[in-house]
Amino acid sequence: MLRKLASLRCQNTPQIFNNLNQRFTNYIPKSVFNHVIKSNTFHSSRTQLKDCDEGKTKDSVSVPTTMSYYCPEKDKALDLTFINAEEAFKSKKTSDLLRALVVYNLCSNNFLVENNARLMKLFKKMLGEKVFVYFMKKTFYGHFVAGEDQHNILPLVERMKTYGVGSILDYSVEEDISESEAVKLEYEGTVSEAERGLSALGNNEQQLANVNEEEKLKTYQAPTSDRRKDVSSVRTYFYLNEAACDRSLEVFQECIRAVGDGEYGTGVAAIKLTALGRPQMLLQISEVIMKARKFVSDVVHSGNTFTNVLQHHLTEEELERRLKKAGIEDAGRFLQRVVKDRQGVIHLFPWNGIVDENLNLSDTFRVPSLKDGRMVRLISQLSPNEEQMFRNMIHRLNVLLQTAKEYKVPVMVDAEQTYFQPAISRITMEMMHKHNLNEAVVLNTYQCYLKDTHNEVLNDLEQAAREDFYFGAKIVRGAYLEQERERAKTLGLEDPTNPNFEATTDMYFKVLVEFLERIHRNNQESIKCQTEGQCYGKVMVMVASHNEETVRFAIEEMRRLGICPSQKSVLFGQLLGMCDYITFPLGQAGYAAYKYVPYGPVTEVLPYLSRRVVENKGVLKKVKKEKQLLWQEIKRRSLNNQLFYKPPL
Repeated sequence: MLRKLASLRCQNTPQIFNNLNQRFTNYIPKSVFNHVIKSNTFHSSRTQLKDCDEGKTKDSVSVPTTMSYYCPEKDKALDLTFINAEEAFKSKKTSDLLRALVVYNLCSNNFLVENNARLMKLFKKMLGEKVFVYFMKKTFYGHFVAGEDQHNILPLVERMKTYGVGSILDYSVEEDISESEAVKLEYEGTVSEAERGLSALGNNEQQLANVNEEEKLKTYQAPTSDRRKDVSSVRTYFYLNEAACDRSLEVFQECIRAVGDGEYGTGVAAIKLTALGRPQMLLQISEVIMKARKFVSDVVHSGNTFTNVLQHHLTEEELERRLKKAGIEDAGRFLQRVVKDRQGVIHLFPWNGIVDENLNLSDTFRVPSLKDGRMVRLISQLSPNEEQMFRNMIHRLNVLLQTAKEYKVPVMVDAEQTYFQPAISRITMEMMHKHNLNEAVVLNTYQCYLKDTHNEVLNDLEQAAREDFYFGAKIVRGAYLEQERERAKTLGLEDPTNPNFEATTDMYFKVLVEFLERIHRNNQESIKCQTEGQCYGKVMVMVASHNEETVRFAIEEMRRLGICPSQKSVLFGQLLGMCDYITFPLGQAGYAAYKYVPYGPVTEVLPYLSRRVVENKGVLKKVKKEKQLLWQEIKRRSLNNQLFYKPPL
């Protein structure tokens, strides 16, 4: 459809083009439509469109064919209107449908939503734990949570698999702590020993390097508030001690084993790096990354304050020449550690050594000072204890990914706040380099409410292509929007977020298109893909969205580009208990569809349930269609004497 529009634009048929233009921009954002028509990412080169815009004849414009190969499997019909209630709910008992209606209606009551945490505690006290647990299993818990442990959830996991839907397990037990306790834990977990006036080296404060606050970037100051504030859709981990991080590793491994059956892609795991180690380390490494980018900007005189060296394709010789021009005469030792290929410098530091657990952070992050020429450290002095904490974090992640490879379960590393994210993304990319040799074992997450997301995606895709490893990504709209805006305002920083929902949607589509085009390009370059239909590109992306239009757009693009569902390069993910009318038709049509499946004891997942109810307050304004489909299916079963319908296994 999009390619036809680009073609019509150059065929003296303005009326037809304008009519289709109007129809299609009702379907996707206007800016995304313009990106589709004008961008060379859609195979209509800028030269061709320039010729068209300058009034040249349609004969001078060549419009490429729709796809370069044919999907070998028989196409399975998927109704993109998502209105087939029988197909959507065939995996559900009628009692499940009735419970869903009850839960959705309760969640639409503002009083219940705004006071849900207090009300649940009150009901637990009034009813007693046994009756309260029974009530929750019949309502909210039963709808949003799969079961109490990894053994109880297996029937649900197996049933969903029967209907083409995989599982992303999450042990959703959370600490029920007060805001003041959370602030205290946040301080203890993100402030370094030097800044707290502590010394793991002894009582001699002279052994610790002074922390120069003027040199610290404001963005990467330790947070001083509860990280749970204004965040309803994701779990927050607080650092307690190294033993708690070891326990998190064990829990993540249990999730992997529960969904792994030896067949790649039937299950997925989701993790957070803040669960595997001290957040302070992520904060400091994030600051190092941005200081390194500032160093690159100063060296190449970039207009951007923070620029990735990867973007400049600097050879080692060119970098050395620019350093000498900046007054750095002897940069030999620094240049020896630079990571490079034939196209130029990839990294200023040997990150691969860090993820292999054999380098000290304090000795690694050094660059020549443009002020006085000496080598300077970009990271505050770390104590031996802090260095060991970082190695522990990396060790846990390596152990986890080794388990994932053994059970053939991809691992998605969730995105977190912007002051942690540069480190999380960098560590995740290096883990891809190490572990994603033959398949996507680890995936990074990109939050599209951030202004710089597309640029970060381009940089990471280039690294993956140049270092030749499988690239995995999950794209989301994001969970920390209000928190990020408030932090920027408090610290006097530029707001890193997009100005509105429409801009975030535009970013989501732009990033999604980038990934799909890369998958298509890989398919074109694969001889086996073109001749035998064996298409296994080096990019995998999960479209994590409950937005029906987003899912529809992704599928239309897959069809346009000839990306087959069986290729499993594009995954779709929604939460358990939400948007079944989208997830299950996708799975039954052969697409890689997944449910995010939380589990844990009833009384210990109340914080999770509380957040889910709050999140649904906004979502439920848009679930009128889902409730209509639920009623439609209940009526259909009633008229056909199927009220006691049992899903076939």
